[in-house]
Amino acid sequence: MKRSKRMQSVANIAKNKERDAARMLGQKRQQLEQQRQRLDELVSYREEYARKFESQGVNGLDARRLHEYRVFLQKLNQAIVQQRDRINQVHGECTIYQESWLSTRVHSKAMDKVVDRCRVDENKIMERQEQKELDERAMQLGLVRDSD
Repeated sequence: MKRSKRMQSVANIAKNKERDAARMLGQKRQQLEQQRQRLDELVSYREEYARKFESQGVNGLDARRLHEYRVFLQKLNQAIVQQRDRINQVHGECTIYQESWLSTRVHSKAMDKVVDRCRVDENKIMERQEQKELDERAMQLGLVRDSD
């Protein structure tokens, strides 16, 4: 088996690893986007809840309702902080997956170059062999004609 074919097998494995890394990166980016959307929903809900409470507060609120509002708002704020932490965590994971993908991509491209170089070398060897055979035939024909 030619070296280029053997190296092509290795290059194909590298391409598969690159493809897998790209897929994983895509999934992680999608997860990051989902987490950002969830944060947006929480912030919107908090703003909506605050507006609703404000409009009801114009008429006056008793102490119990005010306490419930503050407790609920505190829980919402805590959920928002946790969601931001989650986004930072997933963003960090995205960075790791991107570095992994870039690494596999560099390796895959390098393997492609090795395969190409092997093919070029094999072609040169084959061309030299063909030229040698042509030269030998030409010499044989020349000898046969000279002896006639």
